Order: sequence, then C-alpha cells, then structure tokens
Amino acid sequence: MKRHVLIYGLVGGLIIALLKWTEYRFLVVEHSLEIYGGLTAITFAVLGIWLGLKLTKTRERVVLKEVPVLPGQPFVPNEKRREDLGITRRELEILELIAQGLSNREIAEKLFVSENTVKTHAGRVFDKLGARRRTQAVQLAKEFGIIPEVPHSKG
Repeated sequence: MKRHVLIYGLVGGLIIALLKWTEYRFLVVEHSLEIYGGLTAITFAVLGIWLGLKLTKTRERVVLKEVPVLPGQPFVPNEKRREDLGITRRELEILELIAQGLSNREIAEKLFVSENTVKTHAGRVFDKLGARRRTQAVQLAKEFGIIPEVPHSKG
C-alpha cells in the first residue's frame, strides 16, 4: 500500500513538473518578445507618470514684504482683520510667541498648557491664515497687521 502511494506521488509530481515546464516554455520562450515588451511599456509608463508629476508640480514662491513702521509710533494691531479671520485671543498669543521663535514646548511651558494644546491652537491659526508653515503664518500675520513687524528676541 505504501509503495503504491509513493509511486502514485512520484508519477503525479513528474506530471506536474512536466506541465509546469511546458507552461514555462509556452509562456516565456514562445512569448518572450511580448513579455519583454510589456515590461518595457510598464517601466516607461511609471517613469512617465513620475516625471510628469515632478515637472508639473507647482513650486511655492515666498515673497517677503517689509512694511516700515515709523519710529516712535506704537504698533496698533488690526483687530477687525483678526476678528474677520476668526483668530481668538489665545491663538493670537500663541502666534506672537511663534513669531518670537519659541518652540511648541517652550510656548507650552510659558503658558502652562500641554504641548498638544499649543499644536492645536497653532494648527487652527495656520488654517485661518491659509499658511502651511510657522514662518509663513508669521509673515501673513505681519502683512495683515495682526502682529508687529518688529523682530523679537527669543527668551
């Protein structure tokens, strides 16, 4: 009985190997030109899409605009603009600390809040100003007259 099972298994294995070899020969040897052509087409399609995305990507352009403030005149924030943008007093406070160059951790320590609270307020300010980065948010806030142009020292 064991001998029959062994012979049956070996014959089955040989038949499967023969079929796989035939399948390999039919697919790879007989259709090698089509396979290589397809692989080349896929490669160039992926390369073309990647290159097209790289070349047509819009580049961000940052324009710095300085507005001179006459010496001796105190800065008066544009409250109407701040209210129109929907920036709260706390968000303004965090924006001013960002403008001073403080990190989220330093702001959190100074205001006695968690770092996540600072990140939440900062994210809301960025959304309201239409900014993607801290520096862009500070620049836009200065242009809108929400925070003063005068550079602050860190500390």
